[in-house]
Amino acid sequence: MTVPGYVDLVRTGELKKRADALYAHLKSCDLCPRMCGVDRTAGETGYCRVGDKAIVSSYGPHPGEEPELVGRNGSGTIFFASCNLLCVFCQNADISHGMRGAEVTQGQLADKMLRLQGMGCHNINLVTPTHFVPQIVRAIDVAAGAGLRLPIVYNTGGYDRVEILRMLDGIIDIYMPDMKFSGTVASEKYLNAPDYPEAVKAALAEMHRQVGDLRVDEYGVATRGLLVRHLVMPGGLAGSEEFASFIAEELSPNTYVNIMPQYRPEHRAREFPELLKRDIWEQHAAAQEVFRMAGIHWAPTRNG
Repeated sequence: MTVPGYVDLVRTGELKKRADALYAHLKSCDLCPRMCGVDRTAGETGYCRVGDKAIVSSYGPHPGEEPELVGRNGSGTIFFASCNLLCVFCQNADISHGMRGAEVTQGQLADKMLRLQGMGCHNINLVTPTHFVPQIVRAIDVAAGAGLRLPIVYNTGGYDRVEILRMLDGIIDIYMPDMKFSGTVASEKYLNAPDYPEAVKAALAEMHRQVGDLRVDEYGVATRGLLVRHLVMPGGLAGSEEFASFIAEELSPNTYVNIMPQYRPEHRAREFPELLKRDIWEQHAAAQEVFRMAGIHWAPTRNG
């Protein structure tokens, strides 16, 4: 069994130091590229509208993630409320925009991680974690001290700061970012983040530097590495060609890319006629060909 890197960081006390350093960022919050600068420890809120306590919407074994995460017993997902992107087409708007959930202490969050391990889950899958990184790292420190030994999955929209990701080096085992839009116009219109293309590329490069290509064990279950999700959009709005070139040239042709056809017009999507086109399967096929032509041919690397 591969031992997650955070276990050694707990033994040396480094994980607690990282958690404290990350928590200091809440005083003038700069956890994500929005750099709101609010004091979340004093009750001020920025774009994500949350303070200094994590908000959990739900948690449990999830059978619907990628097979390499699900295995036989499910991915141990913890869904966090709110988001630092708030996409206009969000398919989980009740959680992200509506902030459905309950505040938890670091001890309560650690307990959920340990419960998921007790259920036989193969990993701890942190869904939308960016705005709660300090609270999460503190909880991992507590949970690891009580016996947590599962890989940690950082399941993010991709709008992350490299400076913060560097502080997660050795803590996160599997990065699972989205690649939403490669163009600034679409990013501004649908994410209110014109710098998203630049930010997500920088984030993916740092994630790949830390964990490399995805690796699986003898049962085909992921233990470490980068897993990228790319949601195709109507009318080719996602800009798959630029993302494919970036991955092939700047990361690795062995990068695991899940090209996803799950888009549907949710939340405020009906305010944008171009988001209502019914050509997702055509776009999905086109994106698959684009990635194939770029030379991306993911194949699992088994642990030695």
